[in-house]
Amino acid sequence: MKIGLEIHQRLDTHKLFCNCPSELAEGKEPAVVADRRLHPVFSELGEIDRASMAEFEKSRLFEYQAFAQSNCLVELDEEPPFPLNREALKIAIEIALHLNAKVADEVHIMRKMVIDGSNTAGFQRTAIVGFNGCIETSKGSISVPLVALEEESAGIVETKNGKTIYRLDRLGIPLVEITTTPDIQNPEHLKEVAEKIGLIMRATGKVARGIGTIRQDINVSIEGGARVEIKGAQELKLLPVFVENEVRRQEKLIVIIRELEKRKAYGITAKPVDFSGVFAATASPLLKKEMESGGVVLGIKLPGHSGMLGMEIQPGKRYGTELSDYAKQAGVKGIIHSDEDISKYKFSEKEISAVRAGLGVGGNDAFVLVAAPKAVAGAALAKVIERADMNRVPEETRRANPDGTTTYMRPLPGRARMYPETDVPPVPVNKELMAETEKGMAGSYEDKKASLMKMLNREMAETMLRSRHLKLFEKLVADGIDPVLAATTLENTLVSLRREGVELKDADASLTGLFSEYKKGRFAKAAIPDIIRGIAGGREITDVIAGGKLGKMTGKELERIVRENGFDMKRIMAAYRTRIETEELLETIKKLKKGGK
Repeated sequence: MKIGLEIHQRLDTHKLFCNCPSELAEGKEPAVVADRRLHPVFSELGEIDRASMAEFEKSRLFEYQAFAQSNCLVELDEEPPFPLNREALKIAIEIALHLNAKVADEVHIMRKMVIDGSNTAGFQRTAIVGFNGCIETSKGSISVPLVALEEESAGIVETKNGKTIYRLDRLGIPLVEITTTPDIQNPEHLKEVAEKIGLIMRATGKVARGIGTIRQDINVSIEGGARVEIKGAQELKLLPVFVENEVRRQEKLIVIIRELEKRKAYGITAKPVDFSGVFAATASPLLKKEMESGGVVLGIKLPGHSGMLGMEIQPGKRYGTELSDYAKQAGVKGIIHSDEDISKYKFSEKEISAVRAGLGVGGNDAFVLVAAPKAVAGAALAKVIERADMNRVPEETRRANPDGTTTYMRPLPGRARMYPETDVPPVPVNKELMAETEKGMAGSYEDKKASLMKMLNREMAETMLRSRHLKLFEKLVADGIDPVLAATTLENTLVSLRREGVELKDADASLTGLFSEYKKGRFAKAAIPDIIRGIAGGREITDVIAGGKLGKMTGKELERIVRENGFDMKRIMAAYRTRIETEELLETIKKLKKGGK
C-alpha cells in the first residue's frame, strides 16, 4: 500500500490576483450572472490533458454568480489578473520554512487546466514556492517535495437541466498546497501526518479557520491496483476510512478482473439495442416518465458479467455503481442492470424476457438499460462499455463522500494540463522579500506547543493547540487575561453553551468585548456563561449585566454581605456565586476576622 497526501489550506488575506476580500457572500443575492462553456487547449508540448477532455465531453453549460462585495472582473475572466498578492506569498514562504523546505529563487505562475467549470478561465493559477521539505512523525520523517501557492476554485451550487451553477465569491482566495511523498505507512499514520501539517500551518496564525477552509486530497495505490486520487476530504477523522475503503475497493476490483478474465469477458463489442417499443406500455414509472418526455430505452449485453455487477466493492456500492458513475458522465441519472433487484422498477416478466432475447443474454451474461434522450443514452452506454472492458484498476480522480466512500469524477490528469501563465510576471524571492517574511514570522509549532504547556495543563494545552480559537486565545492572553480562564471559556464554556443552542455570531468580537469588560472588574468569572447567553441573544454586555444583576460585588458591599451571612462562605457562595470572585471573598473574610469586625 502506498499513501500520499495533498493539503489545501486557505490563507487569511485578500484574493490572490485582485484586491477583493476573501469573504463568502452567504445568504446574499448575486449582482451579476454569466453563462459560459469551456474547452481544453493544447499544452506547451502540443498535448491535450485527458482529464480536461473527459470534462469537455460532458458538453456542460456553466452559470456563474458574482457578488458585489467579493468579486470583480478578474474572477469573471473579463480583466487581466493583478500582480501576485505579496502578503499571500510571504505566508506561503513562512509555511515552507516551517516545513523545512527550500524556498524558490523565483516564483513562476503556471496555469493548470481545469474545465469542470470551477474556474471561469478554464484554468487555475498555481506557483511553486518551496521544495524538498520534511516533517517528523512517530513513524519517521515524511518528505514534502512541494509547497505551492494557488487560487481557490469557485463553489458549486447545483447541477440541473444540463447546467452547473457556481458561486464566484470563493474563486481566487489564496490557498497553500502541500504535497507529501507516498511514504505514509498506514491509514492512522495518514491522520497523524495531516494533523501535524495542519497544526504547523495554524501555528502561523495566518491561515483561515472554519468549515471548508482546509481540504485533503489522498493518493492511494496497492500492488496490482492503480494510483487513485480522492479529492475533497475535509474531516480529519475520516481520512483513515477513505484509505481503508479505497484499498478494499481496489482489492475487490482485482478479484472481479481475474474472474472476468477466466470467463473471457473482455473485448466487448456489444452495440446498443433500442427497446423503446418493448417498454411502450410499461408500468415502470421511471421508464414511462423518460419516454413521455421524448427519451428512449437502450440496452447492451455485457458477456460473462453475470453476478459481477452486484458485487459490493465499497460499503453500499457495487461494481455496477462503478459503471453507473461512468454513465453519469454522459448526462444520465444512472443505469439499470441485471444484477439488481429488477422488481423494484415494476417491469413485467414479458418485458425482461424480451430484453434478454433481444440482446442474446445467456446464463453467464449481464445486461444494462439506460433511459434518456437517444444521443445521451447512446453516449452513456458507450461509457459503460468503456469501463466494463477495462481489464485493470483504472487511475482515477474520485470525490470524497461524507460517509467515507468515493465516487468517480474523471481520469487522473497528466502533464499536459500545465502551461505557463502569460499575464502575471515571475516574482523574484530576493533578500528584501525574505527579510519581510522572517520579520513577521510566528514561532514554530514546537515553540507554540512548549509555550502552551507552560501556561496550561497538558490536556488543555493539546486542546488549545488544535482549537479554532487559538488565535483569539493568544490575543486574550497578550491583553492580560489569565490563560486558564481564557482557555476554559473558549473550549469548555462555549462548547457547553452550544449544546444548549447558544451560539455567538461573531465569537472573536463578542469575546474580546466581554473580556475587556471583565478586566475593568465589571463582573466575576462565574457570570461569564450567563453574560454569553445574553449577548448571543443580541443584547449589549452592559444591559446583560444590569438586567441580570450580574455586577461584581467588591469593597464595602462585599464586606456587608460577609457580615450579614455570619462569615459563612458556603452560604455566601450559594446566594451570590455569579457576583463574587472566590479569592476576593477569602481575602475579605480573612481581613475582617483579623480586624475583629
